Amino acid sequence: MKKPKHVTVALGTLALLICISPAAVLAQAETVRTKKGTQVKIENLIGGLNHPWGMAFLPDGRLLITERNTGRLYILDRDKSLSKPLKGVPEVWARGQGGLMDVALDPNFEANKYIYLSYAKPAEGGKATTALGRGKLVDSRIENFKDIFVQKPTVDGSKHFGNRIEFSPDGQYLFFALGERFQFDPAQDLSSHLGKVIRIHPDGSVPKDNPFAGQENSADEIWSYGHRNIEAMAFQPETGALWVVEMGPMGGDELNKIEKGANYGWPVVSWGDHYDGGKIPDPPTRPEFADAATHWNPVISPSGLNFYEGDMFPDWKHNALIGGLSSKGVVRLVFDGTKVKEEDRLPLSARIRDVATAPDGSIYVLTDEGDGKVWRISAIK
Repeated sequence: MKKPKHVTVALGTLALLICISPAAVLAQAETVRTKKGTQVKIENLIGGLNHPWGMAFLPDGRLLITERNTGRLYILDRDKSLSKPLKGVPEVWARGQGGLMDVALDPNFEANKYIYLSYAKPAEGGKATTALGRGKLVDSRIENFKDIFVQKPTVDGSKHFGNRIEFSPDGQYLFFALGERFQFDPAQDLSSHLGKVIRIHPDGSVPKDNPFAGQENSADEIWSYGHRNIEAMAFQPETGALWVVEMGPMGGDELNKIEKGANYGWPVVSWGDHYDGGKIPDPPTRPEFADAATHWNPVISPSGLNFYEGDMFPDWKHNALIGGLSSKGVVRLVFDGTKVKEEDRLPLSARIRDVATAPDGSIYVLTDEGDGKVWRISAIK
């Protein structure tokens, strides 16, 4: 395992794009253009991370970063030095797509110091599940970490641990997106947490007005269902709408506006097909299911969603920024209310796992690789 490099690395000068492959260029690039012509600067702040997965800025500008494969949590300081792994992080099941995943701050963090971590949790018989817990960040450790939610049932397999943590704008509710662990049908089963978005209070208690709370054979925490594998979720500040971007099968990644109690159709309908070529009916053939606001084919493999509210890129204000794994870049969506009206792409020649806006308005992305990096995207003056 490589040790993280405690250095700042400047990317080289941009080569001419003509006759040079995008991947070769971007490996050394200092400036990159979006498909619509916006020129930005890319800086490599640090490398040597083992498949970084989630990040969250602390109020003082430092950055929390998770490593999926090692189960380690770091703090990237403002001088771009990396801390030693923080103590008090839970044991993770680091296989396949599982490990230590998302990280988020409590809305009242400056008073209570709570941070939240999602992770693949080992279970009996070699199985695993997805768990969400919280503890207090004190210096270089997490104190009194405890699970507040554990996905049920536990299952075999190492796929579709996809999840994200998001707090409602008023801070009263915690939304947690959950993949269906590549099990298909349980996404439609209300007694299962697989393939669901759940809604709880920050302490893990269940709101009484959840759509299925108190119903027989239904999990009280469920807010929406019929999802496949979600690794991107965020509230839209302008409208208050909750959005997820979920991975389709062979084609058909979806941007979905999440509504209370809604069923998004997986695996009954999809804008994609099965990996073996088997056809899946398109969503419009079953109007009882909520359809996507937009979808992608070829896929982008979305991971990480951030609504840009910074000042460095004024033309991007209120736009959605989506990390792309297979598309290797950032997808930018322009909205008119809750309707998507335009798309742009920033090619980065690397699998992008997460996207965040820094306090200064620049944009940070994590690259998903064994020598994972933190890249800073800033405006060209």
